Amino acid sequence: MSTTETRRMAPTRINDAVHWYMSNLTSRIIARTGIPSDRYHMGKVILQCLKDYPEAVTQIDGATGESETNETILERSVKCATSFRKFGLQSMDVIVLMAPNHIHLCIPFYAALYTGNVIAAVDFNLGKIELQQTLAVLEPKIIFCQSSKAPTIQLALNEIDSNAFIVAFDKGHYLCDFDSFIDKFYDGTTIDQFEPTDFDPEEATAFLVSTSGTTGLPKAAEVTHKNFLISLPNLFLRYTEFPTPTKMALVGSPLQWLTALFNYVASAIFKYTRLQSSLPLTKEHAYYLFHTYKPTFSILSPTLITSLLKNENKCDFSSFEFIMLGGSAVPASLIEEIKNLSPNTEVINVYGMSEISSIAFMGDYGPPDSCGRPLGVFYYRLIDTETQEDILEPNRPGELWVKGPSVFKGYYKNKEATEEAFAEDGWFKTGDMFYRDENWNYYFLERIKLLLKYKSDQISPVEVENVIRQVPGVVDVAVAGLPDPECGDIPVACVVIQNGAIITADDIKNIVRDKLSDSKQLRGGVIFLDSIPMTASTKVHRRKLKEIVMSSKRL
Repeated sequence: MSTTETRRMAPTRINDAVHWYMSNLTSRIIARTGIPSDRYHMGKVILQCLKDYPEAVTQIDGATGESETNETILERSVKCATSFRKFGLQSMDVIVLMAPNHIHLCIPFYAALYTGNVIAAVDFNLGKIELQQTLAVLEPKIIFCQSSKAPTIQLALNEIDSNAFIVAFDKGHYLCDFDSFIDKFYDGTTIDQFEPTDFDPEEATAFLVSTSGTTGLPKAAEVTHKNFLISLPNLFLRYTEFPTPTKMALVGSPLQWLTALFNYVASAIFKYTRLQSSLPLTKEHAYYLFHTYKPTFSILSPTLITSLLKNENKCDFSSFEFIMLGGSAVPASLIEEIKNLSPNTEVINVYGMSEISSIAFMGDYGPPDSCGRPLGVFYYRLIDTETQEDILEPNRPGELWVKGPSVFKGYYKNKEATEEAFAEDGWFKTGDMFYRDENWNYYFLERIKLLLKYKSDQISPVEVENVIRQVPGVVDVAVAGLPDPECGDIPVACVVIQNGAIITADDIKNIVRDKLSDSKQLRGGVIFLDSIPMTASTKVHRRKLKEIVMSSKRL
């Protein structure tokens, strides 16, 4: 029996194997450099791992079939890093990466980690005004993008009087393309001669991670090298074999989101193949990637998984050893549905945030609707939102506060938002409602800003959504509030039904009426949709959902 078969038949509990691996790896780096803080220098750690396993296939573009080994990634990223220095980039200068997940994207990514440049991955679908706002805050020195996006970027730069240098990954008229950039600035430094830049990884920012959330303008969470690297191993606590704890991980989001950043770093350090795609991860493309490449691990959103499950004959999860579901509330019924289709796949509900650099809990055979138990990297508090006092007893909801070495520095160039996010003594206020049970399993309830308020009662959209999902034939649902001058928010249900199912608005309203209190009734009605609008990271797009609620006919 193979090792993989043994692991899938007898899943392991949380253990310290990943920490042993990281300790051995970083000890070798420190022994060579003599700098204790290098254990958190992502550039030095990644460089060492690329050298250790040159033959490993680190990335595949599932859209084109292109693949690349550590050996060529090492060569290209070192050339890029030395080109950064010759170009004049200084440590802590910002570079913007604005492109799909093709095989060239990781080259400036790794190079920036070597040289101490700050990586800001930006949504390549942004328009001129959005780019103008974003780039004005980031103030990048260089922008890597596709040639088709360069004109819009240049217009945005002109508006903010920025002279950021644009490099196109592909060739375009009047643009410096990526190969030409390397040819022009590479100074001939070999891999053996190259040394990453020394800096303090506890203070040095590695990533500016988008945290646009549900309201207001986007913010960028300033995540340091230490923040990220100290939290990274927590996603592998259920594995016992290192390197290569898993064979192939599917990247389910663009680089501007935490789950993609995680895989770009972890695939190099832990020696597994990163399956990504330069095409959007539509339902049909996800089917193709599953069936063609047989990924073994992924972090996916409940919304995407729900859409994949619409046609069970096409959706095959059997190659997966482990799936993490996160980004929004995860119904226990969704986990059960995946398990029924693929009994050997471990599926857990995870909760993470850009501001804490990774996940906050880890499930270890607890209830499926729980996000798991506390991790050693954090302190935790639940706070009564009315009294601001600690909640000490179980089964009482409150705002989750956390504190620890993986909590971010703050919002980049946004002092007001940073001060609002932190309480005294460095406690980060997540803005999310949780409760815990008697066994210290934590349960996500809702974003505080998403809670609806009908007269004097608070309504959790997630609670209403979970009831509606019980209607046979309901594939997906999202609840939003319709503003009302007298009542505050009136709940509206946006529902996706299975092909062939016959469900009326009254069926939806009746189950809510039978199971929930008067304030939670669907006074705003029901809207039937073909699909729930999603963001690029496959979360529910709350702003678009609100627009649909405001403009559509409600039953």
